Amino acid sequence: MRTFLSGIILAAGAAQAEAMPVQPALGSERIGLLPADKFSMAEGRCDHCAHQPALWYFQDDLVALPKPGAGDTPGLVWLGSPQLVPQARYDGTSLQTADGSTLKLRLTPKIATNRSYFDASSEAFFRQREVRVRGEWDEAGQQFVARTIWPRDYVINAGKLPLQPLSGSDNLQGFVRQAEGGARADFAVRKVWQRPGAPEADLAGKPVLAIVLSGAQGDDDEAYGGHFAIATGRLGPQGEWSDWMVNNFYSLDSYSEKGIVASALPMDNYLMDLNSGQQYYRPSYMLVAVLNDARTAQAYQSNVNQVFREFYAHHFSYKHAAANCTGISVDILRKLGWQWPQQGPTNRLKAVGAFGYMAAKDLSIASGRKAFSYFTEEQTRLHPAVAFDALGHDLLAMLGGQPGRQLGGFEQQLQSDVAAVMLVRIPQLPSSRAFGSAPAYSIDEFMARAPADRSKWQVVPVEPRPFPEELMDEQARRNLRTSAWPVAALLFAIAAIGTAWSWRRRQRLRADMHHPERLRA
Repeated sequence: MRTFLSGIILAAGAAQAEAMPVQPALGSERIGLLPADKFSMAEGRCDHCAHQPALWYFQDDLVALPKPGAGDTPGLVWLGSPQLVPQARYDGTSLQTADGSTLKLRLTPKIATNRSYFDASSEAFFRQREVRVRGEWDEAGQQFVARTIWPRDYVINAGKLPLQPLSGSDNLQGFVRQAEGGARADFAVRKVWQRPGAPEADLAGKPVLAIVLSGAQGDDDEAYGGHFAIATGRLGPQGEWSDWMVNNFYSLDSYSEKGIVASALPMDNYLMDLNSGQQYYRPSYMLVAVLNDARTAQAYQSNVNQVFREFYAHHFSYKHAAANCTGISVDILRKLGWQWPQQGPTNRLKAVGAFGYMAAKDLSIASGRKAFSYFTEEQTRLHPAVAFDALGHDLLAMLGGQPGRQLGGFEQQLQSDVAAVMLVRIPQLPSSRAFGSAPAYSIDEFMARAPADRSKWQVVPVEPRPFPEELMDEQARRNLRTSAWPVAALLFAIAAIGTAWSWRRRQRLRADMHHPERLRA
């Protein structure tokens, strides 16, 4: 495989790094919990796709691959850019760096299908602050091509914040819903818990396990539910967190209109990439557990690394209800031993009606079973906002000594390792996109926001991206053959429920016949 920093790009990058503050993306950086020097940059060419199926999804992009002997690392990190400018002022056409250098600047092109992009309002936002920029030095044009722009004043000064515990109606859901989801609000950090008796020490350098919730998009009627991910990393010297690693699950079987690919990736790319960054089309929120020991975060990251390998190999498939970004992420926590209280399905009886209605309306059993699965799935696996609320509430209950159950080994470890808990609100970046809002917490809330006439929904059609069968191993081929949902079992369940309902109705009518006053009532 050819490494990306070769030939003229390597020479140009090295020369500019000496002359100007342009640094290699894997220089003195971290990627989550790991030093970046455990990785090497490579083009996602498909020379070795049969051995590493993940590469097939990044054939025209840049990734970081673990070096031999690097240990327990992600098999692949979506890096996107070979270089970065760690500190500069943005003035619209250039970057003014800390040492007085001026770098001519242009932006990476907008993806044709992307409905949001950097505009005059974005420029006004970034002109007010220092930035950190990922991109690539263009030797021919003597300019830096920016792909990700991160506001450097977005820091988590954990040790310097006053303690403001949650109480009563001032709860996690209230934090998320405040100011219509906070899309237009200021960046904010709130310390809601600190280990009793611990000194007000600086928490810089400590490991973190962060639950990341993104809100509803403002002009996409299929995206009111938000998005969910879990990140690991360390707080920087001044509370920086742009280098945390986010584990982002997303459908592999279609092309994202924003260019998103399911992967582990740095936080600045996840939130602020000019095309795929979450903050260009909705607000986000984080619950950050700052840890005294990295073992809890490492345990999650080790397990999610393996899940990604199986996901890329198509040993299981993304499903919008049964295995979405939320379900895949929280299943790893439950496997580790975090047994937060579940909330059960939305409504099994409604599920039967939804199946019949959608199957008949769309003349599709697949459409019916999709509707059925939404109503029957465990809500803390289905809804990003419900999972965020449930995990946060349970963590704070554990830390407060009132978990309501006997804690297992992983839960005891989590309880003993947490030094502080932060809530972070990240506003939407001003751009050409409509402002979003807080995510929906239920199917009913989701449907109340969308137009009653589904033909009037704003949606973004996406093209399918079938994975080549020649790259599949036997387990993936078996998964492909058996992925058809057992419709007969569903129809049997519907028939059984319908029979039970009819029997119960007949019993009530017979009882009413013996009590005429009920009929008059």
